[in-house]
Amino acid sequence: MQRPAGPLIEFIGNSITCGAAADPSGTPCGTGEYHDQHNAYYAYGPRVARALGANFILSSVSGIGIYRTWNTDGPSMPQVYEKAGLQESDPRPWDFERYRPRIVSIALGTNDLSNGDGKHERQPFDSAVFTGAYIKFVQLVKSKYPGAQIALLSSPMINGDRRILLQNCLTAVKEKIDALYPSGLRVALYFFSPMKARGCAGHPNVEDHGVLAEELLPFFKGLLK
Repeated sequence: MQRPAGPLIEFIGNSITCGAAADPSGTPCGTGEYHDQHNAYYAYGPRVARALGANFILSSVSGIGIYRTWNTDGPSMPQVYEKAGLQESDPRPWDFERYRPRIVSIALGTNDLSNGDGKHERQPFDSAVFTGAYIKFVQLVKSKYPGAQIALLSSPMINGDRRILLQNCLTAVKEKIDALYPSGLRVALYFFSPMKARGCAGHPNVEDHGVLAEELLPFFKGLLK
């Protein structure tokens, strides 16, 4: 099947980007398996892409972060990004020549800032480690797609002081990448408005993803111009 004409956006992220825990219409929250409330079609990324007439790829893993997961030290997105199945044990490499995104959107940090599950030992969030790992990951993405526009998104699930902390870290990443690649496209930043998510386990639900998509639409429309 031939891919429709139009720009390509890659959405890198975690469970929010996956559309996980968003749709309890078939299986109520707290019942069934974790993936039973998954609905990627109505996640913010695919909604934005459809509204812009763009194609999309979701490179997203529930629970993942830049340097640790929601409750353990790994594997993190940099460890799985080059794997075809986004799993550390997958021996198959992803073919980065197959698709060439115009925009690569990265929305990570929610799980790095998580307090964990109370069962696994967890160190306090380390902003220096987070920022350093994020910079290296953006460099990895840029090595695969030198001409792509990089967009860093914050998290609608993080509020209060942690929201400011994440925004400061993302700003530091942008400043470093822009300095390292002075002739390249400037990194774009988008900070979500605070949201009280209504989906399962504190995630955005289908309606919340609609709000996020409407919020993001002018941002991505501007990037495509």
